[in-house]
Amino acid sequence: MELPDFWWEYEAHFQQKLPEDIKDNVFVALDTETTGFSLTKDRMLCIGALKLVDNSIVVKDIFEIYIEQEHYNAVSAPIHGILKRSRRNKVKELDALKQFLIYAKNYILVGHHVKFDVNMINAALQRNGLPKLKNETLDTELLYKRTLLVSSVVERKERFTLDDLAEKFSISKKDRHTALGDAYITAIALLRILEKLKPKNIKDLIKRQGPLKFGL
Repeated sequence: MELPDFWWEYEAHFQQKLPEDIKDNVFVALDTETTGFSLTKDRMLCIGALKLVDNSIVVKDIFEIYIEQEHYNAVSAPIHGILKRSRRNKVKELDALKQFLIYAKNYILVGHHVKFDVNMINAALQRNGLPKLKNETLDTELLYKRTLLVSSVVERKERFTLDDLAEKFSISKKDRHTALGDAYITAIALLRILEKLKPKNIKDLIKRQGPLKFGL
């Protein structure tokens, strides 16, 4: 299968190396709302993302797209609030992927439990005959755990939810469990984490997170 032009445009961005300085990088905080947790059976209903540039959210450049899906899980609907007969404008899965790749370019993807979001996007790419995402990724849960190594006053836990980080950093949870709302919490959490970790450069930040292994 011949790959479409938009894929080659996306891949071309990776001919450039990421800037070494943290402030010179663009971070894309993202979240997906899905019908469930299965990479084979479940589908993405929405992708929400926003960009962080020089420690600031680019308010005029947010990304939110709703996706047409035949598969629907009524059990998950009360959580994300996306109804089967919603009047929201929805696009085909391939078009949503195209728009996301154009938006993400070679920027660093940031998510809370980012492996899930990347795996869901990769599963959709695979269904549409496209290769996997090539972006570097950061997980706010793993990075947050690194901040606890220098603190003796925070209760240690095995797992930290996005709610935990929102409460820790006093971030509003007004739009929690929407893709864009969760992306916003993730973005602010990353900024707070960077303040604590004070990484030397982007390579240092990625190294301190540790390796991430993705499925598929």
